[in-house]
Amino acid sequence: MEKESYKKEYKVLKDIIEKKLDEYVPIKYPEEIYQSMKYSLNAGGKRLRPIMALEVCKMLSGSFEKAIPTACAIEMLHTQSLIHDDLPCMDNDDYRRGKLTNHKAFSESTAVLAGDALLSYAPKLIIEKSKLSANIIMELIREFCIAAGVDGIISGQIVDIDSENKKISSETLDYIHEYKTAKLFILAIKAGAIIAEGTTKQIQELEKFAKVFGHAFQIYDDILDEVSTLEELGKTPGKDANTHKATYTSIFGLDNAKNKVRLLCTQCCDILENNKMNSIILKGIVSDIMERVC
Repeated sequence: MEKESYKKEYKVLKDIIEKKLDEYVPIKYPEEIYQSMKYSLNAGGKRLRPIMALEVCKMLSGSFEKAIPTACAIEMLHTQSLIHDDLPCMDNDDYRRGKLTNHKAFSESTAVLAGDALLSYAPKLIIEKSKLSANIIMELIREFCIAAGVDGIISGQIVDIDSENKKISSETLDYIHEYKTAKLFILAIKAGAIIAEGTTKQIQELEKFAKVFGHAFQIYDDILDEVSTLEELGKTPGKDANTHKATYTSIFGLDNAKNKVRLLCTQCCDILENNKMNSIILKGIVSDIMERVC
């Protein structure tokens, strides 16, 4: 019954996010850039990060509506990172979420500009569409800039690229996971808590949850890259091995990677339980990942 409730509630939040993303980015002149932005925004995906932002806000305050603009802005940032990650100068992939990558569907120059456009459009959305106090908006913009910039995913990406064809330490691998992946989950979950005006303790514990979950999610993604088909994965499988990327599976092996994901997911559940944070959505997301690596 709880699994059914989780799926139902998840779909409700996902449908809201997708409807609002479509509404927030209308097609206007110059049409090509807006079409390119919407192409990647509407390409599908789990919408994990914005859903987590909405759920945390609801869990702490009783409602999620005031977090919708920020949640959509976070999904725009995530989409921007994927557009740029797929570029020939980066991971050079032809598929994302089962569709041609942005630079294949449009052009390399348009994809670069679409990513840039989403990166600047997202904070504008938080400022213009949020019915929040100026102090909370400023705090959200600060957290957004941290996650989007050199203190976040950019540093994770540069270390990831620099680590190709190299033997790296587990500390460096942890750094890549934290900055390339966990920082966006931290942004999403902290944003939900900030909008809900959660306590300092609640925000600290939720940030801890997001960091652990981010590591689990990246290792889970590494596993899928190794064992999934193009249809299952939505992007080119085996790409990490072919480009000699440093991943948890390449360093520690597939079985150890699965064990690590289970351990981290258990830690996530413990954080929620110990802090009496009862969320079907957060627990369901963690359970989904744990079940898929079994």
